Amino acid sequence: MKFGPVRLDKAAGAVLAHSVRVGKARLRKGLILTDQHLETLRAGGITQVTVARADPGDIPEDAAAARLAAALVPDPGAVGLRVAAPFAGRVNILADGPGVVILDVAALERFNRVHPMITIATVAPFQQMAAGGMVATIKIISYAVPGTEVARAAAIAPDALRLAGPVYQSAGLIITDIPGGPPNDKGILAIQGRVAVLGMDLAETRVVAHDTGALAGALAQIKGDMVLILTGSATSDPGDVAPEALRRAGGQVERFGMPVDPGNLLFLGALGQGETMRPVIGLPGCARSPALNGADWVLSRVACGVHVSGDDIAGMGVGGLLKEIPTRPQPRAQPRAARQST
Repeated sequence: MKFGPVRLDKAAGAVLAHSVRVGKARLRKGLILTDQHLETLRAGGITQVTVARADPGDIPEDAAAARLAAALVPDPGAVGLRVAAPFAGRVNILADGPGVVILDVAALERFNRVHPMITIATVAPFQQMAAGGMVATIKIISYAVPGTEVARAAAIAPDALRLAGPVYQSAGLIITDIPGGPPNDKGILAIQGRVAVLGMDLAETRVVAHDTGALAGALAQIKGDMVLILTGSATSDPGDVAPEALRRAGGQVERFGMPVDPGNLLFLGALGQGETMRPVIGLPGCARSPALNGADWVLSRVACGVHVSGDDIAGMGVGGLLKEIPTRPQPRAQPRAARQST
């Protein structure tokens, strides 16, 4: 495309590149200059403007963005997404409901290498979304781009993003209680909120003694498609009360501990076999707060049917340093205190 200043007699049909104020009127950038616009400019004493004019084979910004969105998300409803109408060279891609974002990162990186004027920006992989949240935005930076480059980009990343919605309808919560332990009401509310934003119900909440046998019995009876455990005393070892209770109830522990802070003391496992198997998440103490922590990353993926292995959790450490907790000043300078509060 051609870009630069031109005399008004050469500007008809071009795109106004920079907004121009003429008296009380303002001609906004991006409009196609007509003879009427040019008369307004002349009347204001303006003799030249900066414009962009497409070359043969160029595609205007809105049409290019719309074509690319259709290539990346050919069937939005089938992948839990909505595609907004193009404006100013931009198309926003929105979540159609709660879920986590699944991205073909390599394909999207190739897409962004095709041409500097063709871009897509997304949220992070596995980002938890609410309905209407922006998953990605396609932006054509210039006013038009070569059609050949649009075709290349469209072919390079088909079906590159989707939203995985919740596959479970409910969760059961078991809390273990110790004398003088933290109050349970706050933790129940925080976990209820986490479940609700994923479109799930808290089917049952049970409070039992912080005892392996009592917890194992509750695990055998708790309702819900998945099970959450919040212990009154921090789970500090794979053989501690909660992991051992899961094993005693016939379940297994997949992973204890995660390299995300806050959230280190999480464990992940399962209860039952085959079609009756239910995922079990042992929540860290920081889950009593609604603030983001490592448990949110695991809970959202599991709730949306995304398999989470021990290796997946190990890989969460890069970017897993979240934020300090105000009630725990400089926790990483006080390892013992941090260990008891995560």
